[in-house]
Parts: sequence; structure tokens; C-alpha cells
Amino acid sequence: MEHDDLSGAEGDNDDAMKAARRVRVTRRGLIIGGLVAAVGLGGGALLARQLRRAGPPTGVWTPLRPIPAPASPAGVSPAAEAPGVNARATIWAHADDDIIFANPELSEAIGSGVVVRAVYVTAGDAGKGLEYAKDREAGIRAAYDLMRGSTAPWDERTLTLLSGARVTRFVPTDEPRLSITVLRLPDGGLNAKGFTATGNAGLTQLINGEVSELAPVDGAPSYDLPRLTATLAELLGAAQPDRVSTNVPHESAYARGDHPDHSCVGSLVRATAPVVGIPPEAVSYYLGYPSQDQPVNVTGPALDAKVDVYRTYAADDPVVRCADSATCLAQPGFGEWLRRTYPKTEPELRLS
Repeated sequence: MEHDDLSGAEGDNDDAMKAARRVRVTRRGLIIGGLVAAVGLGGGALLARQLRRAGPPTGVWTPLRPIPAPASPAGVSPAAEAPGVNARATIWAHADDDIIFANPELSEAIGSGVVVRAVYVTAGDAGKGLEYAKDREAGIRAAYDLMRGSTAPWDERTLTLLSGARVTRFVPTDEPRLSITVLRLPDGGLNAKGFTATGNAGLTQLINGEVSELAPVDGAPSYDLPRLTATLAELLGAAQPDRVSTNVPHESAYARGDHPDHSCVGSLVRATAPVVGIPPEAVSYYLGYPSQDQPVNVTGPALDAKVDVYRTYAADDPVVRCADSATCLAQPGFGEWLRRTYPKTEPELRLS
């Protein structure tokens, strides 16, 4: 999910926090100490107000145009990767959507040796720039290290796709069955209006034709809507997945109150997956913010492991750092989401 900022003071724990950010844990896990909870820098007034009220974040729902399906990719993509049995492609709005909303299933897949190809569409930058986005990317790689039980380094490479997009891919040097690909498009914000630093535009404006293109925060070539849908179709085809996981689409009743970027990405995947031969029954759509309205279904050791993965990620995200499991679970919104996971099939989406 995208994190706006919340105000706080680091105090005497600053050195311990910096040290904790360098921790990379094994499957058994290490306690990440000396962190303060929920420290942020600067703006993000909407989320900050909600957190001061101790209430969970709520996204603004806005109408979204239907998304045209792209043409089928032609040729062998530079993003092509070796397929695997029960391979998964996971496409999310923000780095951490998967570990919050799609765990413990993700951990179970990674732990069992399944091929997992993750894609994060936005930078989750909250208008704070590339360095914050890279912090979040470092956090998600650390979380994957915990889930896979290795701290071997990740190889970073830049790929120019058939679509003309330039993306960044990370692959563990010891486990090519896993990869993380980032597009780094600008964050749309909880209000679907983007941030001043990135032109007050995000996926909502691109899909609705209010802007003709979006510029990634890393300076890569801009995306118009045809390039974005073609890129997602190309990455899905390159992964050759048996299953796809993503956010709930905008057309679903479960999108009401969710982050606008979540529902945009869900709709983009829903429109592009059939182009590369992925049938509707192979796609799982995970509830985001509205999962908090469902019964708790992650408890006991499964919850402990899920929170450890989240806390490992959060050590690199200055907005949501939490010193221990209890602090993580006390965070407004996050504590409720971590206790739940709700995948939906196409027939279960309650489509409008």
C-alpha cells in the first residue's frame, strides 16, 4: 500500500534504527530492535489526520473508465524468464501490498520452492522522490529474504521492453526462480489526485484520460495508457504463470474505500491478462483496505510469521517502522489487515 507521512520524533533510538535497516534476516528470523513506530517526514496530511484519530486509512473512490485491452505482445520479450511448475505472477500497486494482503499464501509459495515473479506498478513514493521509493524496494527484498531463508545479494538490471518501457528488475543471485520488477510510476495518493512533486497525477488520471502520460520517478520513458497495458501484458506473458495474484479491481464492490492505486492495478491486470492467455479462473484478487471489515482469519503462528515479514519490510520504510510485533499490530489499519487475507475469484468480486 502507499504510505503518506505521519509526524513523529526519533529521539535517542536513531542509531539503533539505522543499524536495524541493515539487518537481513534468515527464515528463522532475527528481532529488529531499536525502532520507533510510525515515523514520517513532511506531508501526507490525509493519512496523518486519520492516524491521529487512530482510525484506518480510507481511499477515495472515483469513477474509472473501462480499460481497453492491449494487442498481444509480438516477439520474445527481454523480460522473459524460465517458467516453473505452479509459477505465480503477482502484480501490485505498491511494494508491500503482497506481504500485507496476500500473506501467508505468498510465504507458503516461496517457502515451497514455487516460481514467483513480482511486479510493482507504482513507486509508492508519496511524492517524496526516488530515494524513498528505493527504501521501500530494499524493504521488500529484505522481506523476500526472510520468506526464502537466504541473505544472498540481489542482482539489479535494467530492461527495455518491447513496449518501449524501461523497468528495473531484481533477482537473487542464488535463486533465479524469484524476481521483482518495478515500473516506478508516480503514486496516486489516497485521494486519487497524486502529489505536487509528481504533477498531481497518477494511475486514475492516466486511465481517465486526464493526463496523456505518466513519467516514472526514476526518469525512465513515460507511459501512456497503451504502453502501460502493453507492458503489463508483456510482463505477464514473459512470466508464463499458472496463477496470477493482484489487487481487487475498480469494478468490484470491494474496491469501495480501498486505495485508488490498488483498484486501478486490479483493473489493469483484469483487462490485460486474457491477452496473453491467462483465463479468469487463474487470477486471484486480494482485498485491500476493506479486508478490515471481514472476520479475522490469520492467527497463531501464521500471524506471527506474517508480522515478522512485515516488520522486516518496515525496517526500511521510515513511515511504518515498528519496534516489535505488538507495535506493528497496533498500527491503525495495518494491524487489521495483517490479521486478514481475502483472495477473491472473478465470480466472487461482486462486479458492478
